[in-house]
Amino acid sequence: MTISSFAGDDVPVPAVIRQISAGHPVVPIWVNGDGGVTFRIEVPGLRQFAKWAPTGSPNSLTAERERLRWAADFAAVPHVLDYAETTDGTYLLTAELRGETAITDRWKSRPAQAVRAAGSGLRSLHDSLPVRTCPFDWSAATRLAAIPGRDGDQLPSVPPVDRLVVCQGDACVPNTLIEANGDFVGHVDLGNLGLADRWADLAVATWSTEWNYGPGWELPFLNAYGIAPDPKRTTYYRALWNLEHPV
Repeated sequence: MTISSFAGDDVPVPAVIRQISAGHPVVPIWVNGDGGVTFRIEVPGLRQFAKWAPTGSPNSLTAERERLRWAADFAAVPHVLDYAETTDGTYLLTAELRGETAITDRWKSRPAQAVRAAGSGLRSLHDSLPVRTCPFDWSAATRLAAIPGRDGDQLPSVPPVDRLVVCQGDACVPNTLIEANGDFVGHVDLGNLGLADRWADLAVATWSTEWNYGPGWELPFLNAYGIAPDPKRTTYYRALWNLEHPV
């Protein structure tokens, strides 16, 4: 899997991000393993976030822009303010959603609340986004076709679909936002959003509770979502995720 983490103060700010900040303070907050960085721009009254993908990065901010614009009519996702491609890379500027990521120190010290919010929040997303009109696909077949070589051949047959939903596409708990009182707020990082079995999201979301809070939180997450464990689908979609996100 690719590694993402909170950013340090030493992360350089691209010139174009400085330009769109219009002199307001720019704070790096998150980096991923592909060279992408998310910056917070401290605009008074309306903080903004700028995602930056350098040229050559596998992350498609074009895809995320399209998905955010579609999903905004149905669910709590960041509102797109601007997007541009430059010679050095691409940026996507969005307005802030209230709340904070589910893996701040506050929520790591209160994993029961965080997991409950993340599980119920994912169920809310799955119930809110309309399958019939979704133009995006994240099915196992589509994902397997994009894996280089024949690595996907090592996986067993794709399990039958339990329930077709519009998946978040990266439902790891860091992408869940929570209010100070513990209520779910919304989701970020929707670049892979698309139609798929809900276990494509659930398998990775529950896995991420172990990465971020330690063992023992998978079942509470599923309880908050409102579903019983499904070991076969969980195993399959975690294996597929690992093929797409090699260490």
